Amino acid sequence: MRELILLRHAHAETASTGQADLDRPLSPVGLAEAETAGRWLKENNLLPDCVLCSPSRRTRETLEAVLGITGFVEKRLEDAVYDATPGTLMGLIDARRDVDRLLVVGHNPGLEQLVALMSEGTSSDYRGMPPGGIAVLAFDREAAIEPGVASLTAFWWP
Repeated sequence: MRELILLRHAHAETASTGQADLDRPLSPVGLAEAETAGRWLKENNLLPDCVLCSPSRRTRETLEAVLGITGFVEKRLEDAVYDATPGTLMGLIDARRDVDRLLVVGHNPGLEQLVALMSEGTSSDYRGMPPGGIAVLAFDREAAIEPGVASLTAFWWP
């Protein structure tokens, strides 16, 4: 079995005048949420083998707080994760078939739609994913990355 861990960035500050969305930092609440997410992953033995992370500041800060708790692993900033559709995310996941437990740190609505698509077979039935939320999907090692292929094994939020 392979596992896919999807982590939505924690709460971020509102953009200041003229500030690009990519540059929004975590809020103090968001930093605490990210650290709590790291503890939950560690306590549940869900330590990733590799991480793909959006290049936005809030996702990078979320990831750094998580890895500060879980320990460091191979990580790659992936431009395509920012503002990604479920199809884009599925392509990135499929390209990392060599990874047993992949963590993707990104944004809504792409992440919440991906959870619904991979577990329910449709992205129109998504239920939401709060800031700092984690969804864990399990699927057969040889399975094609396609709708309905995974089981949602855990869903957590701070």
